[in-house]
Amino acid sequence: FFALVTVLGFVAARWKSGDLNHITEWGLGGRRFGKWVTWFLLGGDLYTAYTVIAIPAVVYAIGAYGFFAVPYTIIIYPFLYLTLPRLWAVSHKHGYLTASDFVLGRYGDRWLELAVALTGILATMPYIALQLVGLEKVIGALGITGEGWLQHLPITIAFVVLALFTYKSGLRAPALIAFVKDAMIYIFIVAAVVIIPYQLGGFGRIFDAAQAAYAAKLAAKTVPAAGVTLLPGQIGPYITLAIGSAMALFMYPHALTGTLAASSGRAIRQNTMMLPAYSFVLGLIALLGVMAIAAGIKVKNPQDAVPQLVLWAFPDWFAGFCLAAIALGALVPAAVMSIGAANTFTRNVWKPFIHPQMTSQEESFLAKLVSLIVKIGALLVIFFMPTQFALDLQLLGGVWMVQIFPAMILGLYTRWFSGPALLIGWAVGMVVGTASAWGEKAWTPVHALKWDIPLVGTIDSGLGFAAYNGLTAVLANVVVAFLLSLLIRPNAPDETSPTDYEDSVLA
Repeated sequence: FFALVTVLGFVAARWKSGDLNHITEWGLGGRRFGKWVTWFLLGGDLYTAYTVIAIPAVVYAIGAYGFFAVPYTIIIYPFLYLTLPRLWAVSHKHGYLTASDFVLGRYGDRWLELAVALTGILATMPYIALQLVGLEKVIGALGITGEGWLQHLPITIAFVVLALFTYKSGLRAPALIAFVKDAMIYIFIVAAVVIIPYQLGGFGRIFDAAQAAYAAKLAAKTVPAAGVTLLPGQIGPYITLAIGSAMALFMYPHALTGTLAASSGRAIRQNTMMLPAYSFVLGLIALLGVMAIAAGIKVKNPQDAVPQLVLWAFPDWFAGFCLAAIALGALVPAAVMSIGAANTFTRNVWKPFIHPQMTSQEESFLAKLVSLIVKIGALLVIFFMPTQFALDLQLLGGVWMVQIFPAMILGLYTRWFSGPALLIGWAVGMVVGTASAWGEKAWTPVHALKWDIPLVGTIDSGLGFAAYNGLTAVLANVVVAFLLSLLIRPNAPDETSPTDYEDSVLA
């Protein structure tokens, strides 16, 4: 299956053929993807190794807390139904390829454009790294391991294959491969939720076994909180993680790339109506974490739980099929992510600040080159960034990515906020979010909402719960942008005219 996908990746250059020396063709597939291609592309974008490896790993380790990903993907789709067709209409009319293109057209602020671009590139690195962690776990489950630099040799080889077909075929490669990948994921999940509970005696026994395991962890004090339902201390983080992650999801360059590649606003609306089907599957995938506990799977690293469950539950031939599905669930989004970051760097960093006279062919060549560099950066994230869970890599990216939410989403409906005010708000949010995320030993996604009152003495005071760093930081971002916009009024011309919004209604 890996070989099949590799061939499809190179063949994709001929699919819906266009001149791949133009960045619109290479990076957006010529904006010609209809509702079905967009469905598989967005699904391949958003349901990744994060879904199949990272979410069940958190459920395996600490229980219901890991299910926050289900409500956050449900929250976002009605919101996207209202906003993305409008963004598509403006972008289509003006030839925008990235979020930064829209922000520049709306606010006329080059430095805000640069901030949005750099944020997208920075946040994409740990997200691609998460995909490579998923690949590494699958390869390890196959028994291919090593010491030292050999430990990372298999994912480096997979990275090279990914890099080559992305360079050759652009967005067409992951769009075509997504058909195969999604079909395999659905087969794997349907088989898992039918066969594994049958083998374990039903869901009642599965949850009883999981609750006993979580209680034992709590008694041994190996985890601060765990259970098949949320404990009181987990409720605040759960809610804020769901809301903050939903706000960040479609700010990522790769998510907007998949959206702007659609052929019409109607195709986008139809997809936002159908994509909750993936959320249902996500809930089933998260259940694999409790199934692994009930099956007696013992692993040192929670990220190994699902691959080991697959080996335990299925015969070798089908286990290989399922592991291939998980690997493809990492390759497809990693390709789109690198393309989205490459488009952003080329259009919004290099061209405006380094080489304004770039031709379309030069843009395309540079984007292809940057797509390779981004993947190398993701490999370095794996080697050097300490985290407890692979999921923390995505949540860290979300802390940064949600900081462009005010400029993007508020900008679709009002130009009351000024570019300089949004830029300063962005900077405040980035500092607050990054400082909150940095722990003593690793990056952490949540931070206790408390503070000291020195006039009374050293007294811990606060709201009594922990919250997602991204949501806390973006609230500070919006407050600062609002207050400064009272003082700094926009004076740059607005290139996104009201007729664009009327067009979006008809699109």
